[in-house]
Amino acid sequence: MKNFNGKILFLDRSDINTDEIIPAKYLTELTKEALKPYCLEDLSLAGFDPKKDIEDKNVIITRANFGCGSSREHAPWVLECNDINIVIAVNFARIFRQNMFNCGMMAISMPAETIDELFNEFAGTEAYLETDIDNLKFTVKNGEKSKTYPFEVTPFDLSLVKAGGWVEYADSKY
Repeated sequence: MKNFNGKILFLDRSDINTDEIIPAKYLTELTKEALKPYCLEDLSLAGFDPKKDIEDKNVIITRANFGCGSSREHAPWVLECNDINIVIAVNFARIFRQNMFNCGMMAISMPAETIDELFNEFAGTEAYLETDIDNLKFTVKNGEKSKTYPFEVTPFDLSLVKAGGWVEYADSKY
């Protein structure tokens, strides 16, 4: 199972598409690891510098419709190569969301009010996320505050996460 704890990268924008997550010009790379330096390279967001801001982050919290655009698996792969295994947003493009779980990663949907609260309380601080997968909750902390939030994952998607992804799940079942 992957790591679902770590420092949070807050991306305050909706509709971040797969071309912004990994530009199409890099889709010819031969390995997942070769994608690593190009993560979020084309994301247009005031004050965001992917070369500096992604380093040491393991979690993304963002707004609505994350992963819209094409259905390429490269978008979750580039996050995985950068040790970002959990994205929390209002919602996700359907195929992107399932590609995350198929890779043993998590795409957690939360109400817009909760996302607003997370941004208001923790964005701009050294925020850290701890995930309790067995009890389906995560805690966001900084030096001063700590808040816990329950989340939902289907039993099948939880099985994919615990197995490490679809391939590992299938290997253990078939």
